[in-house]
Amino acid sequence: MAKHNAANERIKREYFLYLKEAKGRDEKSLDVVAKAINRFEVSTKFRDFKLFNKAQAMAFKSRLVEQINEQTGKPLSKATIASTMRALQKFFEWLAGQPHYKSKLNYSDSHYFSVSEKDLRISRATREQPVPSMEQMHHVISSMPATSDIEQRNRAIVALIFLTGVRDGALVSLKLKHIDVAEQRLDQDAREVQTKFSKTFQTWFFPVGGDAAEIIADWVRHLREDLLFGDDDPLFPQTRVKVGNNGFEASGVDPKCWSNAGPVRTIFREAFEAAGLKYHSPHSVRKTLARFGQKLGLSIRAYKAWSKNLGHSNMMTTFSSYGDVPPEEQAELIKGLSQSKATDGDQELATILAKTVREFQRRY
Repeated sequence: MAKHNAANERIKREYFLYLKEAKGRDEKSLDVVAKAINRFEVSTKFRDFKLFNKAQAMAFKSRLVEQINEQTGKPLSKATIASTMRALQKFFEWLAGQPHYKSKLNYSDSHYFSVSEKDLRISRATREQPVPSMEQMHHVISSMPATSDIEQRNRAIVALIFLTGVRDGALVSLKLKHIDVAEQRLDQDAREVQTKFSKTFQTWFFPVGGDAAEIIADWVRHLREDLLFGDDDPLFPQTRVKVGNNGFEASGVDPKCWSNAGPVRTIFREAFEAAGLKYHSPHSVRKTLARFGQKLGLSIRAYKAWSKNLGHSNMMTTFSSYGDVPPEEQAELIKGLSQSKATDGDQELATILAKTVREFQRRY
């Protein structure tokens, strides 16, 4: 059975180039689109895109609903189905306007990739995600060994994410010059650091307490004074591998950056398991910090600074995407409403929220 179609491959390259250069999509976004298109091609046995019609779209949609996720053994999520359909609809809309395809394709046939409004609402629904508590983060860090260079690096990685909420993709591209221990500041310069949406911003250490800040100071000192690293060397160098008696084995650190964030997630998984806790991803710590900020009862101006420290241009991003109220806390807050009175800070927040809603309604 064919595993590709030469004509399809050529036009896909054109589309990916269009997405990257004209739409500014990053490699991760392109991978999502490529996977969606490949799923469709597999379902049609790699038939030429010039033969596309609405019947193919409807048949693919029916098969995708029944498809099983290889990792979980369960049906694909509504969100995965919706994103796949959306990617295919946009692709065939674009394709219908291309030379040699205009006369072959019906633009409206791409609309048959649409999912029902009910499934769309389900795919967009927010669900409670496990988030480590402040106490758990302190426990994990204090449980991590720090004898070897690798152990010290791993502990410092967890400590810095806890202190700054830096994304793991950005963390692996950090260099020594990007951290100022004396000022307790991390400079996320998009020219060199792989930040989300290529934003450039500064993050000061959050007041999380414990030993995290001291751990980072010791690690930076060790890199500069003992390992003789310079400003342009990685803050978190990759593991050096050598051939030992039993095959390949770890042997200290190499002054090179990791190519992706996979090792960081592995470090988190092993650290949480060693501490006797359920695994939490590096990204989940950002929600831990957002909730911690809310519990401090900060003024609106202070919480704006807290939000910017996480790299959010709009404070509402921190509230809506990171500031979820856990069910147990929700119950506690609702039950206590009858005894509480609105503070000036609450009234100020309500005013900002109302203004934001009005602005959203005006635009959309």
